[in-house]
Amino acid sequence: MCGIVGLFLKKEDLRPRLGDMLADMLITMSDRGPDSAGIAIYGDQGDGHKITVQSDTPDTAFDGLDTALGDRLGAPVTMKTNDTHAVLTVPAEALEATGAFLEARGLRIMGVGEAMEIYKETGLPRDVATRFGLRAMGGSHGIGHTRMATESAVTTLGAHPFSTDADQCLVHNGSLSNHNTMRRVLAQKGFAPKTENDTEVAACYISSRIAEGANLGEALSGTLEDLDGFFTFVMGTKTGFGVVRDPIACKPAVMAETDDYVAFGSEYRAFAGLPGIDSARVWEPEPATVYFWER
Repeated sequence: MCGIVGLFLKKEDLRPRLGDMLADMLITMSDRGPDSAGIAIYGDQGDGHKITVQSDTPDTAFDGLDTALGDRLGAPVTMKTNDTHAVLTVPAEALEATGAFLEARGLRIMGVGEAMEIYKETGLPRDVATRFGLRAMGGSHGIGHTRMATESAVTTLGAHPFSTDADQCLVHNGSLSNHNTMRRVLAQKGFAPKTENDTEVAACYISSRIAEGANLGEALSGTLEDLDGFFTFVMGTKTGFGVVRDPIACKPAVMAETDDYVAFGSEYRAFAGLPGIDSARVWEPEPATVYFWER
């Protein structure tokens, strides 16, 4: 079933409240997906690129990791640990070498980007939000997902969001019927999914289209032609987030917009507690239509 939330802030003075508002939205969707949850937060950009990694044994895996990586790169590395995740900031030109170093150590890369940080784990959404301190996080926008596993195991890697390109990530409610065929097509193009989750197939598809020269809107529109099944996709980027539903639009979705924000939820109750919601323009996204908001 799954639940999706998204929040795009139009005003800078709301940035410190992003995590708090997004946490309430995520937790409200718990009964749509109680087995795991994840969020992508787009915050401040610093010098270099952020790489979010995860480990089942963070105490040992993250001990001295920044020093060892800095020595390998011959460049400064900063690290921020958060429960089972850590965010490393490295020079942009060192991304490839950093990825190889981290994977050799058995660390799972959740996402890469100048602004994006991804946190996801198994467990109830309330517990996941608490573990990562979501309420204290600030930023310009974010998306989240509560999962009810249907097509693959309940694991950290099976949780959403999925990121297959810098500062891009995808969450999904629904099911794809041709994801195995698409896996073979994408592998031939060099975009092979790493998990059994069909959502990662969609994320890889969008990245492959962009690599071929499509813009983000064209790539999202392409899902309507090439991906079979029923779906609502919400995609985060460095500058905003986009929404697209399949032509039948059988999965629930609702949006709200005020002068302060744009919000997405699988159900209205996801954002019923947001400030100013009583005066918001509320609507159901049209089928087979791409919506996008960016700064």
